[in-house]
Amino acid sequence: MDAALRRPEDSVYRILGPVEVEGPSGPVRITPGRQQVVLALLLMEANQVVSTEHIVDTLWDELPPDTARTQVQICVSRLRKSLTDAGVPVTITTRPPGYQLRLVAGTLDMHVFARKVTEARVLVKEGRAAEAVGLLRAAVGLWRGPCLSGLPNRALRTKALRLDEERLTATEDYLELELELRRHHQIVGEVTRLVHENPLRERLRAVLMLALHQAGRQAEALEVYRTGRRLLVEELGLEPGERLRLLESAILSGDAVGDAVEPGKQAEAVPVRWTQHPRQLPADTADFIGHEDLIRTAESVLVGKDRRAVGVVVVVGRPGSGKTTVAAHIGHRVAAEHFPDGQLYCDLRGTRGEPSAPADVLGRFLLALGIPGPVIPVGLDERVAMYRTLMAERRILVVLDDASTEGQVAPLLPGSSTCAVLVTSRSRLTGVPGARQVEVDVLDQAQSLDLLGRVIGADRVGREPEAAAALVRTVGGLPLALRIIAARLAARPHWSLATMVHRLASERHRLDELAHGEMTIRASLSLTYNGLDRSARGLFGLLGLSDGPEIPGWLAGAVLDDPSPYPSDLLEPLVDVQMLDVATVERTGEFRYRYQDIVRLFAREKLAEEVSPEERARAVERVVGGWLALAEQAHRLIYGGDYTVLHGTGVRWPPPASYVEQALAEPLEWMDAEQVNLCAAIAQAAEAGLDELCWDLAVTGVTLFESRGYLDDWERTHEQALRATRRAGNARGTAAVLGSLGTLHINRGQTARSHEVLVAALELFKEVDDPRGLALCRRDLGLLARWAGRDDEALALYSEAIRDFDRVDDVVGRAIVLTQRADVFSRRGRIDVAREQLDEAMGIYRTTGYVGGATHTLRRIGQVQVRAGERVEAARTFGTVLEMVRHSRDVIGEGHLLRDLGEVNAGLGRYAEARDFLEQALVVRERIMDRGGAAAIREDLAGVLARLGDAGRAPEPVVRVFGGVTAEQAVPATAVEG
Repeated sequence: MDAALRRPEDSVYRILGPVEVEGPSGPVRITPGRQQVVLALLLMEANQVVSTEHIVDTLWDELPPDTARTQVQICVSRLRKSLTDAGVPVTITTRPPGYQLRLVAGTLDMHVFARKVTEARVLVKEGRAAEAVGLLRAAVGLWRGPCLSGLPNRALRTKALRLDEERLTATEDYLELELELRRHHQIVGEVTRLVHENPLRERLRAVLMLALHQAGRQAEALEVYRTGRRLLVEELGLEPGERLRLLESAILSGDAVGDAVEPGKQAEAVPVRWTQHPRQLPADTADFIGHEDLIRTAESVLVGKDRRAVGVVVVVGRPGSGKTTVAAHIGHRVAAEHFPDGQLYCDLRGTRGEPSAPADVLGRFLLALGIPGPVIPVGLDERVAMYRTLMAERRILVVLDDASTEGQVAPLLPGSSTCAVLVTSRSRLTGVPGARQVEVDVLDQAQSLDLLGRVIGADRVGREPEAAAALVRTVGGLPLALRIIAARLAARPHWSLATMVHRLASERHRLDELAHGEMTIRASLSLTYNGLDRSARGLFGLLGLSDGPEIPGWLAGAVLDDPSPYPSDLLEPLVDVQMLDVATVERTGEFRYRYQDIVRLFAREKLAEEVSPEERARAVERVVGGWLALAEQAHRLIYGGDYTVLHGTGVRWPPPASYVEQALAEPLEWMDAEQVNLCAAIAQAAEAGLDELCWDLAVTGVTLFESRGYLDDWERTHEQALRATRRAGNARGTAAVLGSLGTLHINRGQTARSHEVLVAALELFKEVDDPRGLALCRRDLGLLARWAGRDDEALALYSEAIRDFDRVDDVVGRAIVLTQRADVFSRRGRIDVAREQLDEAMGIYRTTGYVGGATHTLRRIGQVQVRAGERVEAARTFGTVLEMVRHSRDVIGEGHLLRDLGEVNAGLGRYAEARDFLEQALVVRERIMDRGGAAAIREDLAGVLARLGDAGRAPEPVVRVFGGVTAEQAVPATAVEG
């Protein structure tokens, strides 16, 4: 369009390549540097609130200056001016805790790309492949280079890489559709280039093989397979993916691959066998009062028999009105009868500084629904698809507490009318499709008096009826304020209700600049707070430093630096006056506590007013030091010592010995229960500049993240720790975090990224001469070399790793490398050497008591037995390992072992037993939605059924899995992997 004819509404923003803005008069110059970075960040999060803290972290990799927030304000102001001066209609609003860039639909290329891809996938389902190809090619054509290219900002790199990944997935989609349309001649050159640029991308390699085969170039197609195979390696059933293997077999046998594969057809879904029944609802309130009309309305929407779509209720109310309590009560009333398959719950933190991202929430939900972490896809769209597939035909209630926007809620809605969703928010989320809005009103006078009487006694209320009525009017019927005031009266039986009315009225007058609801609660809190003794006031404020959802009792001792063996006693005065709630009881018998959100905010305000910054900093250090002391001890108990982990010089704070002994009786279970608190402590340490404690706790937390598959937490905590160590110039801490990220990328099958960060970590460890760090990096680099078929390089790295582990007496590290090295020797036919390595490793694990290592090594022994022709012994070994992985809840390992047992029994001619094991393995793979793994097992099962003369039962192997990488192409984190 000619610039003179261009209208303001035609302005466009581009981030799929260099950052560009096109205004009514042509390109708009955005000042390079901070303005471009801020614009890019706001565009990446368009229509969402971006916190000032996040902008500061993005702009300054190192320690930000004291004037950082002011500089951000100036930068945003200048950015607004640059855009408005160019005639670009832009809305950058200031919204706590930061800024929001609001865009008109279709003006950002990222949004246009997403829309076109979505429309194309609809066309595919309708059988309109040619039109879908055109849309997908147009979507990919929006790219003008790598996302945000030319913008040297590491903080934005991860998000940009995810978009580039989506571009590549869309490219693969249209190429497969082109094959379906028999356009193989036209795409061979294009796919050859893409495979050269992305050599480890199996989906692209499969497209090239198909295109060459359809063009009659079978020899070249087979060479493409062989080249790819040299880059990959068989590892515990993980070889070139089932699609590539089937394609090679079909080409070799002369089958009509192009007709049989049907690249445009989605792999047929198999019903998932439901085994996970999450029960995540918060506890109900025993003395719940009121809101019967609201509850009946909500129940009719959630469980109505005539529903054709998912029932959604949004519970709206002001602070202190009891939204969460009402939602929990409704949930418990309907859950048992109407939602027997489970209840999912998440605090979306909409009123906190950083609301929960939908992708993170979906990750937690998928884990709760039984999907192992390594199988959970990275992208939001893929997680939504997996979540909705799992929820289909299940009866599950989803409770989303404290939502901020419709955009936060929409991806979390199931697609099935058998499910229902209950949302709480301070805002009316009118944009949530089909949602019924119900507002929590304050308690009426009768209900308020009833609640007051339950707390302080009906007789006491009856003696002062007028004062009681006045007290109810003063707190405005807000349940939270009424409970706080009632608790204060209960603790002061000699006070009259009239005295409390007078005190509260005076406090409200002092706070009359606040909104009515907030003023009432603040007045109630302030009055109660002023009545506490000095030590209780100090503890109340300092406990507000804890960022986790629940507060274990030992934290009271940490914030006060009190070594008392019973720190929970310090909290009782706060519980008595309702300033702190008892949340639950630990299996040790200790109570766990929590703040109401507005009470936590009040606590932090009092902390800032009455406690010096130095004292606050020391308290935070003790809290994080306490979490590290516990996590460190948990790791020792699991591994038999401080093995295969790096530790820093941060000061630990010792929780009471009696608590440690009881809580860590099951160390991994304790870590799992404290997952959210541990992650919050890492984030708090990063924010406080406690770089040593931060990186140490993050890498120690990998003991949990890897064993339970919490890969999102692994990535998030390490990104926080990496920022902290780099700001502090902490080379060893930076190396430790990079090395750990290398292991994370291995777990995700991202071998190129893993190699990149491991090499960087290795160089830093060389600079600081850290033997254990060098050993850990060389161990993982050896693993990558082995998977790539470079066995000589792997053996050299393994030898160096063993030497480094021996320098620090890390026997478990040595055993892990011996086990990995044994695989190379056994594949080379050196069975005796492999057995020597494995026997030494097993001896170490028996001495240290590290069960996870023993499980992995024992499976490797079984594999060596198979290679030595000792199948009967191998079957016994695999059976033992199967029981071990089942005991540790390693579902991925269970799938591998069942397949091992199927294969070894088939080798022994025990085809009935082989069929049973393979069918069990298939059930496991289908349950965790691993379609690729299931397809490979179907292929094995087909051969076994043919031997049994029952080939008609064999499920057809699946070659094409539309839309991305399967779990078989990743490297799952499991006790039997590595």
